[in-house]
Amino acid sequence: MYPIAEIRTTFPDRQAAEACARRLVAARLAACVQIDGPVASVYHWQEQVEQSVEWRCTCKTTTAGLSACVAAILSAHPYQLPEVLVAAVEATANYHAWVRAAVTALPGDGDGAGAGGNG
Repeated sequence: MYPIAEIRTTFPDRQAAEACARRLVAARLAACVQIDGPVASVYHWQEQVEQSVEWRCTCKTTTAGLSACVAAILSAHPYQLPEVLVAAVEATANYHAWVRAAVTALPGDGDGAGAGGNG
């Protein structure tokens, strides 16, 4: 098994989630973004218990591309305090190679080669 990074975040509607997904994949910051929802969220916000419907994005990227992907999510996120959760996960050799090939490596990081697969 080989390391990749998984980033989860939520958006207020499907359109915002899809826009983020397309932006990340088109910029080669994420190999794949899966969108699921709607999900119900219950949380404390400004001294109140709130409930809302959200759409969740799960992004797959390289460990080298993690910081740039998170920065891109945060720069265009509509929430004042977006949820951004990062997990180091293990992938099969073929999936890891596909993620590496799909994500543009940062200069000098050595994390840009690989081939074949899907999200």
